[in-house]
Order: sequence, then structure tokens, then C-alpha cells
Amino acid sequence: MVADGAAGSAGDRSVQSAERVLQSLSVDAARGLSAQQAAQRLTEHGRNALRAAPPVPTWRRVLAQFRDPLVYLLGFAIAVALGAWALEGFVGWPLDALVIATVLLLNAVLGFVQQAKAADAVAALARMTAVMSSVLRDGRTLRVPSAELVPGDILLLAEGDAVGADARLLEGSSLRVLEASLTGESEAVQKDPATLVAPGALGDRLDMVFKGTAVAQGVGRAVVTATGMQTEMGAIAGMLDATVEAPTPLGIEVARIGRVLGIAVVLIAAVVVATILLVSGHPTAAEVVAVLLLGVSLAVAAVPEGLPAILSVVLAMGVQRMARHKAIVKNLSSVETLGAASVICTDKTGTLTRAEMTIERVVTASGTTCITGAGYVPEGRVELDGAELQAGPLRQEQTVVLAGGSLAGDAQLHQGEGGAWTIQGDPTEAAFLVAERKMGLTAQRQQRFERVAEIPFTSDRKMMSTIECDHAHGDQLMLVAKGAPGVLLSRCQRVRVGMDVKPLDATMRTRIVADVDALSDAALRTLAVAYRPLTAQESASMTRGGDAPTPREGLEVLEDDLVFVGTVGIIDPPRAEVAVAIREAQHAGIRVVMITGDHPRTAARIAQDLGIVPAGAVALTGLQLDALDDASFAEAVLHTSVFARVAPAHKLRIVAALQAAGNVVAMTGDGVNDAPALKAADIGIAMGMTGTEVTREAARMILVDDNFATIVEAVREGRSIFDNIRKALRYLLSSNMGEVLTVFLGVVGAGVLGLAGAGGGVVLPLLATQILWVNLVTDTGPALAMGIDPPADDVMARKPRARGERVIDARMGSEVLQVGLVIALVTLLTIDILLPGGLIEGHQDLTTARTAGFTVLVLAQLFNCFNARSDRRSAFSQLFVNRWLWGAVALSVVLQVAVVHLGFLNLAFSTAPLSAQQWALCVAMASVVLWYGELRKWAGRTFHSQTRSTPKEDHENPCRH
Repeated sequence: MVADGAAGSAGDRSVQSAERVLQSLSVDAARGLSAQQAAQRLTEHGRNALRAAPPVPTWRRVLAQFRDPLVYLLGFAIAVALGAWALEGFVGWPLDALVIATVLLLNAVLGFVQQAKAADAVAALARMTAVMSSVLRDGRTLRVPSAELVPGDILLLAEGDAVGADARLLEGSSLRVLEASLTGESEAVQKDPATLVAPGALGDRLDMVFKGTAVAQGVGRAVVTATGMQTEMGAIAGMLDATVEAPTPLGIEVARIGRVLGIAVVLIAAVVVATILLVSGHPTAAEVVAVLLLGVSLAVAAVPEGLPAILSVVLAMGVQRMARHKAIVKNLSSVETLGAASVICTDKTGTLTRAEMTIERVVTASGTTCITGAGYVPEGRVELDGAELQAGPLRQEQTVVLAGGSLAGDAQLHQGEGGAWTIQGDPTEAAFLVAERKMGLTAQRQQRFERVAEIPFTSDRKMMSTIECDHAHGDQLMLVAKGAPGVLLSRCQRVRVGMDVKPLDATMRTRIVADVDALSDAALRTLAVAYRPLTAQESASMTRGGDAPTPREGLEVLEDDLVFVGTVGIIDPPRAEVAVAIREAQHAGIRVVMITGDHPRTAARIAQDLGIVPAGAVALTGLQLDALDDASFAEAVLHTSVFARVAPAHKLRIVAALQAAGNVVAMTGDGVNDAPALKAADIGIAMGMTGTEVTREAARMILVDDNFATIVEAVREGRSIFDNIRKALRYLLSSNMGEVLTVFLGVVGAGVLGLAGAGGGVVLPLLATQILWVNLVTDTGPALAMGIDPPADDVMARKPRARGERVIDARMGSEVLQVGLVIALVTLLTIDILLPGGLIEGHQDLTTARTAGFTVLVLAQLFNCFNARSDRRSAFSQLFVNRWLWGAVALSVVLQVAVVHLGFLNLAFSTAPLSAQQWALCVAMASVVLWYGELRKWAGRTFHSQTRSTPKEDHENPCRH
């Protein structure tokens, strides 16, 4: 049994000696746990996994597709339609109810299938990143799944290993651990088993290793102190339980539309039915039933039945397009959310940068050079003033710096079968190997030198040295050192100048210090290289081959009287595509904010290189944020775009402050420290390759290739989707309004239009079956086709829409009423032209006149679909870019011709064949909708142009650049 009980109850292990920790966990460091103890503790503490939400049963996931106010409204419409069918005596089939039910089922299937696909993709990523650990059990080394680690296990750590659990370090040799996933720090942390004298921040606990981090260099042993939710990663994951996932803007707006339409439907039906009954005088029971059926038809007509299906189809197609860009979208509406984003908060390491340390500058006695290329691909060259460095003293010095740095390191650079370059070991050491290969020195260095001994890096020494046998100079032994410039400089008495070695005087020392400061001011990490040949006596004291090596302590005395060669400036370079993506985002009115745990100077430099902030801007640190009150914090967030040395709680608070200021916030990240903020953001975006399991679980979208530029593509996609949803709504609602106003105005103005029946009764301009035909057959096809319209040319030239902006705003509401009124007027005027009496004397019977009006209503809506594609652009602009829309219009025309001219449909819908002259009249009258729309848009463009030409004071939103 574990003496301390639960792993989390033993206090801060970093301030406890290794012996005390081992004793408290009842484990022998030399043998580890026994198999029986491991099994018992696994039962006691559970698997070393983070708490996951229980899987949602399939039936609940299916029902979840129906939890939507718009779906509730359509469900009510089905119930009403079935009630009307019952009132008619169950004659025929309730086609309207069946069609609406089919639409709802298809909508549910689309949503369920897409969510299932996303869940499978996330699960596949999790399987790809399953971790194994080396442990000591029963005195033997075993490889076990990290999920089976228990408190008391002795972890064996080596280069490239993922740390499977929180553990107290027992011993370590040159052990450096990458903790960016927890702290955001891009540089590997040197670990030391010495007990801390006082508790420290997570990144300062040098005698601890943590779950979710990775060993960059060296070897070590550690005893597991915490697993699962008791780990530091688990503590951050636990914050997710208290973090509320924000609903998407589209979800909020669709719910509002559902509520508004529900109220409108009831009012429309009630007003129209009451008006007809009042005008009719004393209707018979049969007439009352007929009027009620018409009211039901109007209620159904007022609801855009196709909208849920249109939303699902449009969003699903957006998801598929994003999948081609290697992005997994876990929820359909999340695609649209990015289109509304006004702020993108992003981590730095691995998201904006390559997470591949690269030597950018080399400074030696004869000058400074730049090395082109970024990352681990050894493509580039050494340049002086923009031209390739030529032979001479400077090149000779640069050669010694890069070859020496490569010798004094343990990293390895490999090219895989697919041509990709990867490293093993410390990324900083690997940077020397890449730079050396760019100069073409690798093969020569490998043939010339052979390592004899090593003096490893420690946090106290801040340097590493190797003893090399130089085969080109009679197997002479040479010490090569790499480390902090200040440390090496204090051990140097000479300096390399070209091929010569000269005394290191005070002037040169001052210059070297100034060079190092200049590199640091440029946010570059600095490392210096020095060397010296060993004397014959020192060489004689060294042993080679099978002899025992000289103890490290004995070798450290050799690290003196060195020859200083030069200093390199290293940086984790920005991704090449990110700067372009950020410029495009800013052009679209989106502010990009960097939030990182890295050094503020490094963060500011990367932000300046990428164009996030102007030159001279500084980062705000977590400590500075802690000193601010709520008002000052909110103000700082509005005007600061780089935050450094921040903790997960800071990220949450920053996201909340941005949202409180009215922004729609997208948050990207890869580390577990990003997960709570990802969940709280309007849309969280996780990295698929470098992202942790916790981060991917919290996110709504996953970038499989970790490409920030995909986010901007997703913004474009989201904006296009929102545009298309508005187009479909503008079309459906204005068309439905035309139907409602046709019946309402036809009843109110029956006497004027010649629709008065015998005995003063009212003759309806349209029958219930005709209204349902228009609404369920001819409307849905064009609306669906509009949902896949290509993006507008200016989609990324607009500012993000405001958080509270309505899909149906006052302007669209006005358009809907105007177009609906025009549709109703041309429909009623057509009926009046053909009917005897009324404003214009006609000579046709009621059936023919009603058929013509019915046809005008259908054709007017088809003309309206071209108008609805834009509220400003002419319908004739990009007229043929959407072939699906033309196909839908053609199909609707064919169906209308059929309902007018096929005998069995004449009986079903009370229509009569029309002559060619009457068809021409219908087309001409219906086209009025198109010409009215063109006139209205022309007036709007003219007014907009005049408004833009008038200078106005620019009140810039401080939240957006």
C-alpha cells in the first residue's frame, strides 16, 4: 500500500528529498514495484488517464439533433397539418406533414453523421498518440502503456521519451525536458534531482518531471508521485469541468429565429382566419372548416420548412471543404462561428512558430553573418550583407563555430524515407547540426573527429564539453565547449581570428559582451562556442578504447584557458505561411492576439516579425496582469496584443475579458495549459500533431497539420456560410411573406379585385393545396442551391459582424416586407386582369385566373431567388457561377408547367391549362419582382457611394486592428 494514501495528499514533492518520497511510496529505487504491488495500486488509484465525459448513448445523440426551437416549430406545424387532415376525414395523404417530417429526419441524419465522423477522427488521433513508458518492476526494465503507471513506479527516462506521469527525479544525466505543453516555455528545461529549498512555480520545479512533457536530452530515473487527475495536467483538465462551453453565435441566432417565427406564425394564422370570417358574414360550417384549413396552410407557409435542412447541408458542405484543408470540425455550427470571429487568440510555440529551433545569426571576431532557411530542413546558406559568404577569415571562424557546436552536443538529425527531416534530442543542439549541414561541413566533421569523453551540461555549469580525437592532426585530443556566453567567456584567455589565435584583451571582451547583448535584444537565445587543444600531458591522462573513462569531475579542470570562437543567435522561427495568414486576417478586420508562456522579449520579437504588433511593442506578463484590478485588466486586454509568461488562469481571464467587450473569440493552442481557454472561447482550435489529448477534447475544431493558415481559410468559409444562410433566409421569408400577403390582401380587397362570390361571400385568391405546393415543392430547391453559392469577392474585405448582429436584421426585415408585398400585388393584379369585374375587366373564369395568379406567385419567387443572392450586387452579376441554382429553377419551372397542364394534377390542385399569351403575361408580371429588386439595389449602391465619399471621423475599435 502507498503510505501516504492518495498521491495527491502527500504535499509538494519538489521540496521533499528523494529518500523521503521513496519511503512514503514504499518502493525500492533499485528494484521498483513488484507486479503484485503495481496491480494492487492500479486497482486503488485507477488508470493513469484524465477523466473523460461518459460516452453519450446513440439514442441521446440522435435526439440531440431535434433540440432546436426551429425544429420544435416545424414539429408543431406537423401536428397542425395532421389535425387538419383529421378534420377533412383522413382523405388522401397528409403530404405537407410527410414532407416536413422528411426534412426534419434528413436534417437529423446529416448532423448525426457529421458528429460521428468528427468523433472517429478525434479518436484516431488519440490512438496515434498513445504513449508507452519504461519502468522498473521486480528489478527488470519493462515497457508498459503509460495508462498503467501507478504511484511508486520507477520511471526510466531517455531521450525522446514522453513523460507518462508526474514524478520526483531520483537521478539525471544532462536531463533536459520540453515542458511547452504545460508552461508554454519553448526551451528545454534542465532538470536536477537536488531538492528545492522552497516551493516554486511549475516551470521552476527542476527536481520534478510532469505528465504530458517530453525528454529532449539525457537520461534519468524518477519515482511516480501522481497519476491521472492528480497530475498537474489533470489539475488543468479539471478546470474544464468548471469552464462553460459558450453556445455558437449561429446557434443563438437560429434559436431566436425559431422563437420569432413561432410567434409570427400564430399571429398570421389568427389574423387571416379572423379577417376572412369577419368579411364572410355568416359562414356555414363547411366554410368555417375551409377557412381553418386555409389558416393552417398559411401557418405552414409562413414557416421556412427547408431552413433546418438548408442549414445542415450548407454547414455539412463547409465541414467537408474544411476536411480537405486538414481540419476536423466536431460540430456543424462551429464552421460558421469562425466567420464571426473578431479576435483570434493564439499560442506561440508550435502554432505561430515551427517549434524547430534555428540558428539565425553567427557573430565572431571578424563580423556577423545571417543563416537563411528555417526549421530542420538543411536548406539555406550563410550570408554576409545579403550575399553568400565567401572564403576568408570570417568563413573560417563560422566553420569552427558551427562544427564546434555540433561536436559539443548529443542531438541527431535524420532524413526519413519520405524526405522529412526530424531530430532526436535537444532542439537547440539540433540547430547546430542543421546550420552546419547548410555549410556542407557535416561529412568532413564526422570523418575528422571522434568523441573520447563528455562533460555533460548542468544547470549549475551552464555549459557542456566533449573531448574529441582530431584525426586530421595526428589524433590530437581537443576539448570543445558550448554554453552560456558569459560562462564561456570567463573561461577564455584567447580568441580565434581567421586561422589565428590571439590574446583576448579587454577591448575584445567588451565587444563580445556587446555582441551578445545585441543578439539578446533581438530576442535570440545565445550560445557561445570555445575550444582548446589538450597538452601532451593532459592527453596522456585520458584513456581510450576499453579502459575506464576519466571521471567527469576530473575532466572539468580541463575547461579553462579556452579559445573563444563566437556566439550564435537561435530562435524558434515563425511559420512562413503564418505572416501571410495574419495579414489576411487583419485585412478582414480580425485582431490577432498572442498568448504564450514564453519569455516576453521572445514573444514580442515573434509578434513583430509576423505583423501582430508594430516594432517597439512590448508584451504584458502574467505578473503584470496579476497586479491589475478588473477595470485595468479589461482596458489592458483591449490594447495589448502580446501576453507572455501567462498561466492557464490568465488565458481564461483574457478570453472572458475579450468576450465581455463584445468580441467573438477564437482560441488556438496545443498544450494542456491552453485547454480551459479553448473550451471557454467561442470556438477552440486545437493542434492535431502537437496537441495534447486534453486540448483536442476541449476544442471544437482540430487542425490536423497544425497550420495556422487553415484558420484564415476557415474564417473565409464561415463568412461564406453565413452569407449563404442569409441568402436562403432572405429568399424563403420574402417568398413566404408574398404568399401570406396574397391571401390576406386578396380577402381584404376581394370586392375591388372581383373576388367577391355569390351572396357576398369571399372567394380565396389561392387554395390551401396551391399554397402548400409553392411552399413545399418550388421553394426548397432554389433555397438549397443558394446555400452553396461561391464566396463573394469581398468576403475577406469586410469587418467581422458584431457579436449581437442578427441574421435577420432591420434591413433584411424591410426587404422581406417590400419584396413580399410586390409578389402579392403582382399575383393579385394578374388575377384581376383575367377575372371579370375588378380594377381591370377580364373575361376568364375563376379557375383560370386563380391558376395564372398561382403561376405568377411561383415564377415571382423564382425571379426573387436571383435577387436574394445579394442585398447590394445586381442579380446579373456573376449570374451563371452557381449551376445548381439554375438547375433548381429549371426543375421548379418544369414542375409548375406540369401542375398547370397535366390532367391529374389539374384535378388535385384545381388548376387549368394556360395559353401561350397567358404564360407570357405571367412571366412579365412575375419579372416585376426582379426589376423592383434591381431598382432598390441601384438606389442603395448610389446612396452608399455618396456616404463613403463624405469624410467621417474614424472612431477605431480598440479591440480590432
